[in-house]
Amino acid sequence: MIHSNTLVHSMRGRRLSFALALFLFFSIFPEISSAKEARLSDIIVTNTRDHLLSYFNVRDCFTEEMGRAITNGISTKFTFIVKLYEIKSAWFDRKIADIRLTHTIEYNTLKNEFNLILPEQNNKKVKTKDFDGAKELMADVVALKVIRLDKLKKGAHYQIRMKAELDKIELPFYLNYVLFFLSLWDFETDWYSIEFRY
Repeated sequence: MIHSNTLVHSMRGRRLSFALALFLFFSIFPEISSAKEARLSDIIVTNTRDHLLSYFNVRDCFTEEMGRAITNGISTKFTFIVKLYEIKSAWFDRKIADIRLTHTIEYNTLKNEFNLILPEQNNKKVKTKDFDGAKELMADVVALKVIRLDKLKKGAHYQIRMKAELDKIELPFYLNYVLFFLSLWDFETDWYSIEFRY
């Protein structure tokens, strides 16, 4: 039978060990504890003759830990969500477009190159050895076709909303023990919106 004093000392010891482990973790990886919050920027809504287009990028989304994970061959995905609403003054807004697109990056260690898939650019596949360039491609949404212009009403009031998030990382079996720490460098931006009249 365990005496209460022994149990208390045991629990205190575990708490102290856990606190010490967290302190050491954040001392070794200070960039995680002080990481900037990911955000969207450079948002542009424009059009071609036939389509409404959106351009934007996500800033402060890469940490050193994420970079290490990618260069160790872990496939990483950014998901971008774009929604278009017709604003109704006397009723609920009407959603007329709802898009989810995913940028994917994977490092080929044998060829020393990064492979990316960019769906808004006709599922364009890019190969590059430049990691900084690859990160820019991952973070930028270029000329996303939101909706055909013939689906919009002349003089109507619209709002486009967008956000970005890091998809759950799928680790190889032998790396499962670090799953606890993945949430420390996951990101999800706030919603951003722009209103316009067509």
